[in-house]
Amino acid sequence: MVYKIRVILDAKETIFRDVEIKDKQTLWNLHLGIKSAFSLPGEELSSFYFSDDEWNEGNAVPLEDMSEEGDGEIMSDVYLNEAFPAVGSKMRFQYGFIDLWEFFCELLEINDEKPSVNYPITVYRFGNVPLKAPSKNGNSSNGKSKTSAMPFMDDEFGDFDSEFKETSFDDEDEDYNDDEEESGYNDVFEEDDED
Repeated sequence: MVYKIRVILDAKETIFRDVEIKDKQTLWNLHLGIKSAFSLPGEELSSFYFSDDEWNEGNAVPLEDMSEEGDGEIMSDVYLNEAFPAVGSKMRFQYGFIDLWEFFCELLEINDEKPSVNYPITVYRFGNVPLKAPSKNGNSSNGKSKTSAMPFMDDEFGDFDSEFKETSFDDEDEDYNDDEEESGYNDVFEEDDED
């Protein structure tokens, strides 16, 4: 059997891909299908999360086991028919660490397998994928956020620039004598002749 999974990018605009994949393939295969469908760059860490109908994150299924014991379940351990037991089943997918791409995956339908098709395959595309991962407020991560930390900094520390410009840096230590002989400090090392 073939599962048709709608993968929706968490962005302000509507951007999604429909990916078909065999029920006996794993979440690792779906991960590759999503990377291909959205042209995601690099070989970043990623995780699937079991999800309820409200998209709340449940248990994670990472790409690689990072636990100390090394016995955690990873993507290549979970088959699609286990991850998506029925039409309407949902999972969340996160790709990347610094630039975090977030997706919502839902099983739309189950169909018969077509001969001579190399699954997973993208069967439908809607919307243009941004060059950078969208931020939580829908802007791309390289865009300026509407809220800035600078007002907080000004409230906390005052107007640093104006205070800095008003400060005079005349040498307050004019009476200080840093003559090495008077201080008793000598940083010249004498080398012994080894001849």
